Amino acid sequence: MILAKIALGLFGLGIVVFVHELGHFLAARLVGIDVEAFSIGWGNPILKRKIGKVEYRLGMFPIGGYCKMRGENEFKEAWESNASGVAPVKGTYFGASPLGRILVAFAGPLFNVVFAALVLSFIWGIGFEVQTLDSRIVLASEFTTDKLYPADEAGFKTGDRIIEVNGKKTAYYHEVQENIAVNPDRLLPVTVDRQGETITLYVKPNLDKSTGAGKIGVYFWSDPVVAALVPDGDAATAGLVPGDRIIRANGETVTNTIDLMKALKANSAVAEIDYMRDGAENKAEIALSQPSGDGLGIMWPRVQYRTPSLSPPAALAKGVSESWKTLVISLRSLGLLFKGIELTEAVSGPVRITYMVGDIAAEGFGQSFGAGLRSLAEFLALISVALCVMNLLPLPVLDGGMIILFIVEILRRKPLHPRAINVFQTVGVVLIFSLMIFAVFGDILYLSRR
Repeated sequence: MILAKIALGLFGLGIVVFVHELGHFLAARLVGIDVEAFSIGWGNPILKRKIGKVEYRLGMFPIGGYCKMRGENEFKEAWESNASGVAPVKGTYFGASPLGRILVAFAGPLFNVVFAALVLSFIWGIGFEVQTLDSRIVLASEFTTDKLYPADEAGFKTGDRIIEVNGKKTAYYHEVQENIAVNPDRLLPVTVDRQGETITLYVKPNLDKSTGAGKIGVYFWSDPVVAALVPDGDAATAGLVPGDRIIRANGETVTNTIDLMKALKANSAVAEIDYMRDGAENKAEIALSQPSGDGLGIMWPRVQYRTPSLSPPAALAKGVSESWKTLVISLRSLGLLFKGIELTEAVSGPVRITYMVGDIAAEGFGQSFGAGLRSLAEFLALISVALCVMNLLPLPVLDGGMIILFIVEILRRKPLHPRAINVFQTVGVVLIFSLMIFAVFGDILYLSRR
C-alpha cells in the first residue's frame, strides 16, 4: 500500500513539475532562446531522446525537473575570465532582452495557476460525489473537560448547527472548517441555528502552530448509529450490525459519537454498550483491542451528495474562482511563518508532499474511481498554486529572484556585472539547500509519526 501511495505521489508531482517546466520551455522558444534539454526528474537520464535541438529526458530521481536553456550559465564563464559582461549572442539566455527573460521566468508559475484552474474547471464540469458531515457541532471542551476553547468563550453550545461563517453559508461541516481555518486570530461573525432560533455569535479562532490553521474547538456532530463495520473489528466481533444505535456506554448516556469516545476514555479492557435494534434495547460487551476504543471499527453516517455538472463557461468561472481563492490563501499563509508556527510541521519537503499526494489519492480511490480522481485533482491544483507562490518569492535562484534581477537590469539600462549575478545565485543556492535540508528533516519527523 505504501509503495502504491508513493507511486501515485510521484506521478502527481511529475505532472505539476512538467506543467511548470513546460511554461519555461514554451516561453523560451517564444522569445528566441534555444532549449538544450527538457527533463522530468533529476540525476542521470534513464530515458532520453533528441528531437530537433532539444533533448528530452526522464531523470533517475522522479522529483522535480528542469528546462536547460542555452547559455544560461555563461555569467560564470564571464566572471572567471574577468569580463565586464556576458556577450549577447542570439539564441542564448542572455542574448534575449531582460523583458524576454522576465517572461521566461514568470511563465513557469503562470502555467501552474492555469493548470490548477483548468483541472478544477474539469472537475466542476463533470460534477463529483461529496462525502461530508452536517454542520452541527459538539464542543471539544466536553471531551477534554479541563480546557476551554474560543467556541466556549463565544457562547457556542453542543447541538448548534453553524449556518454561516463570516458571511458565507455553511451547509456542511467541511465548509465550516474551511472558513475558520483560513482566518486565525480574526474576529468572525458566526450564525447558528439553536433549536430553531437563529443566533449570531462572534469568535476569534486560535492559531494552531502545528498547521497554521485557525481552530475554535469544535468537533462535528455524528449520530451514534452504525453505518458500516470493519470486519474483525471490536464492534463486529461483539455482534453489532449496521443500523444499531448506541444509547449508552459504560453507563454514560450517548447522544453523539463524541459522547461515546468520552465514555471509552477510561481505557478499560471491556466496554459495556447499550444499543437499540429494531425498536428493542440490547446489551453487548466489547473487548477493546486498543486504548480509548480506537479499534472499534465502526463507520458512522455521512452526508453524501453530488455536485451538478456545470456548463463549460460556468465550470471555467468556478475553476478560476477556486484557483484564485487558493492563491490568496497561500499568500496569506506566508505571513503565518512569522507568527511562531512550528516550521517543521508547516514546511513540507518533497518526501512529505509525495506521501501526501499518494495518501489522499489512495484514500479517494478506496471510495470510488471518481472520488479518487477528484481528490487527486484537487490536491494537485493546491500543490500547483503553492509551487507558483513559492517560485515567485523574491529569493535568489527562484523565478521571483530572477525577475527582480532582470528588473534591476532594466532600471540600470545596462547588464549586471557577472560577479553580481554569481554572488546572487550562490546566496540563493545556499538558502534553498538549507531550506531543503530543513524541510526533509521535518518530513522524516512527520513520517516517523505515521
